[in-house]
Amino acid sequence: MPVPPRRPAPAAPSASEPGRSLPGPKIVGILNLTPDSFSDGGQHAGISAAVARAARMEQEGADILDVGGQSTRPGFREVSPEEEIARVLPVLTALRAHSTLPLSIDTYKPAVARAALAAGASLLNDIHGLQLHPELADLAAAHACRVILMHQQTRFAETAGGTLDRIAAFLGRSVEIALAAGLTRDRLILDPGIGFGKTQEQNLEILARLGELRTLGCPLLLGASRKSVIDHVLALPVTERLEGTLATSVLAVWQGVDYLRVHDIQPNLRAARMAAAILARSLPSHG
Repeated sequence: MPVPPRRPAPAAPSASEPGRSLPGPKIVGILNLTPDSFSDGGQHAGISAAVARAARMEQEGADILDVGGQSTRPGFREVSPEEEIARVLPVLTALRAHSTLPLSIDTYKPAVARAALAAGASLLNDIHGLQLHPELADLAAAHACRVILMHQQTRFAETAGGTLDRIAAFLGRSVEIALAAGLTRDRLILDPGIGFGKTQEQNLEILARLGELRTLGCPLLLGASRKSVIDHVLALPVTERLEGTLATSVLAVWQGVDYLRVHDIQPNLRAARMAAAILARSLPSHG
């Protein structure tokens, strides 16, 4: 199997610089406020529990907090926008008072996004890549926020080509929707959507070829934390998938991924920084 494509990593800082300036992707901490999320459902559903979890993630080095009030696990039950707003809005308000980290809202519903952005969220994470509700692009542009555009397998089954070709075609359409609304490419983050309607072989192929999506000209995000792609290889319950997650994070760094969306902040941050430091020394100098 060929070595995944790499891109030049940022130069390693001097030993006197603070840890947060070390090279490597930004860490997006997952904060689920749902009772039925596949990994940590119900654990952070209250305001005090959510704020405590967010504080822990910030202490461990998270760069962004991604707050979600609707589970999208296989077979999930869709909740109303009103219920989702009731879950996320009090927590977003509390987090804005307790944390200086950027807040992301993980939703595909315009009403929820509107309420969350008004409450201080500055990033929109849409699992349908603006293609289910294109009006989200106008909302994001009005708030000048960043948008995570995720690839959703069930929405483009008719597209021809291989796995990466289909993902690139889908995300290309999502980018066009965003640009037409007035967003710029540097405000867009592309997520290939590990586990969303894809087979195990497709998930592994995506992980092996992530770097190819850089041709779309936007930052990349990987969200493989604790997912079933790890279970299908290692046959482990969700509580024991840290090592598998770390393997995906290191390979993502090697391929130039800009963001890692994870549950376990500190281990992934350390692994990513180590991989980035090695990568910075493995490339020929152009100075």
